[in-house]
Amino acid sequence: MSPFFLLSLLFGLAFGQTVSLCAPSEYVIHVEKRECAYCLAINTTICAGFCMTRDSNGKKLLLKSALSQNVCTYKEILYQTALIPGCPLHTIPYYSYPVAVSCKCGKCNTDYSDCVHEKVRTNYCTKPQKLCNM
Repeated sequence: MSPFFLLSLLFGLAFGQTVSLCAPSEYVIHVEKRECAYCLAINTTICAGFCMTRDSNGKKLLLKSALSQNVCTYKEILYQTALIPGCPLHTIPYYSYPVAVSCKCGKCNTDYSDCVHEKVRTNYCTKPQKLCNM
């Protein structure tokens, strides 16, 4: 193997690791229903991290295929269901939520991701809290 090829390979591997830091991250979701007595704190994983993008300021000069605005999104996902405690009989006490198994940098899919930044929402309980470790 030539030294140039080996050096290029090592540089590519090192640069590739620093470019994309998109991975499953631990996250706590707080879920409550008005009819139920408790708020449920659910430990899950979401996709979070940095993905390389290309600056779109020069979009008039570049082809659309050259513009890449990737986000950290789900590659593999599964859903789990939790039971919210303290709900009356007439209320459905179940809450289904996504669990990130693996992540990727790619286009945002609005079928299962929020692709816009909204105002900061509060993620806390207003009722007594129960912890759910799934």
